[in-house]
Amino acid sequence: MNQEESHSATAAEGVQTPKKTSILNFEFRGDGMEYFKIWIVNILLTIVTLGIYSAWAKVRNNRYFYSNLYLDDANFRYLADPITILKGRIIAILAFIAYYVATIFAPVIAVIIAIALLFAIPYFINQSVAFTNRMSAYKNIQFRFKGAYGEAFMVIYIWPLLGILTLGILYPLAILKANEYFVRNSSYGTTKFDFKATYKDYGMIFLTMIGIALVVGVPVGLVAYFLPAFAMISPLLLFVMYFGLFVYFMVSMTNVFYTSLSLVEHKFDAKLTRTGQTKVILINLFFTLITLGLYLPAAKVRMTKYICSCITMHAQGSLETFTAAEKENISALGEEFGQVFDFA
Repeated sequence: MNQEESHSATAAEGVQTPKKTSILNFEFRGDGMEYFKIWIVNILLTIVTLGIYSAWAKVRNNRYFYSNLYLDDANFRYLADPITILKGRIIAILAFIAYYVATIFAPVIAVIIAIALLFAIPYFINQSVAFTNRMSAYKNIQFRFKGAYGEAFMVIYIWPLLGILTLGILYPLAILKANEYFVRNSSYGTTKFDFKATYKDYGMIFLTMIGIALVVGVPVGLVAYFLPAFAMISPLLLFVMYFGLFVYFMVSMTNVFYTSLSLVEHKFDAKLTRTGQTKVILINLFFTLITLGLYLPAAKVRMTKYICSCITMHAQGSLETFTAAEKENISALGEEFGQVFDFA
C-alpha cells in the first residue's frame, strides 16, 4: 500500500487529525489616567445624586474593564442596563429598611426577617452571579450560570462552618467546593466550564503557609521574649512575614484556580510569581499613599494588567470554529431571560 492509499484508509477509518494547540494570551489594554477620569466622575455624580448614580457608575467601570480585556485579539463586553442594577439595589435597600424599622417597633418580626434573609442569601448570590454572567459576553456569546439553591447553601454556610469546626483542616475543602460550584455551573453559551483542582492542591498551600509561620514566626517571638532589645524590630519582621504569606496566598490561589480551569478541550494556565505580585503591590501602595488615594484607579489598572499578562488559554484548534458552533447551538436552543438582578 502506497502513502496516498494509507492516508485514504486512515480517513476511511474515521481517525481524526489531532487539533493544533495554540497559546492565546490575555491582555488588558486599559490606561490608568483614562480610567481615573471615569472613576472621579463616577464618585462625584454618585455623591451629588445621593447614591442613585452608583448603578450607572458600576456599568461604566465594568464596561471599561471588559472592553479593554482581550483574548485572541477580541475584547469582552459588559451588557448590563443600569436600571436593572438600580432595581436590585432598591430591593436590597427596602429589605434593610424593613428590618431596621422592625427592630425598633417589632423585635420579634425583626428576628423573623433576619432569619428569612439569612436563608435568602444563597438565592440572592445565585441571582447575582447569573446576572453578571449573562451580562458578560465574548465574541457576541454570553456567559451563563445555573446554580441550585441547595448547593449554594452548602458552599456559603456548611462547608465554611465545617472548616471552622475542624480547626481549619477542612477549610481548603471549603474553598475547593466553592470554586467547583461556581465554575461547573457556569458556561460559555451552552458549553460548561470544568474545574479539576483537588483537596491536596489547596491543602498544600495552607500547609506551606503554616510551615512558614512556624519556621519564621516562632523563632522571632522567642528571641523577642528573651532579648528585649530585639523586641523593637520584631514587629517589623512579623509584618514582613505576614505580607509574604499574603502574597504567597494570592499567587498560589490564582495559579491553582486557572490551571484547574477548562472549557471542554480548551485549557487555561496562570504563572503569577511572588516577585512580580510583590512589585505591583508595593508600587501601588507607594503611589496611593503619596497621592492620598488618587492613584487607586491606576493601581487597579496596573494590577489587572499584571494578572492578565500571566494568564493564558491553550486552545485546541481555532476559537472561531468554537464560537461559530456555539452561536448555532444557542440559536437552536433559544434564548431564556430569567428575572435576575444584581444585588452587589
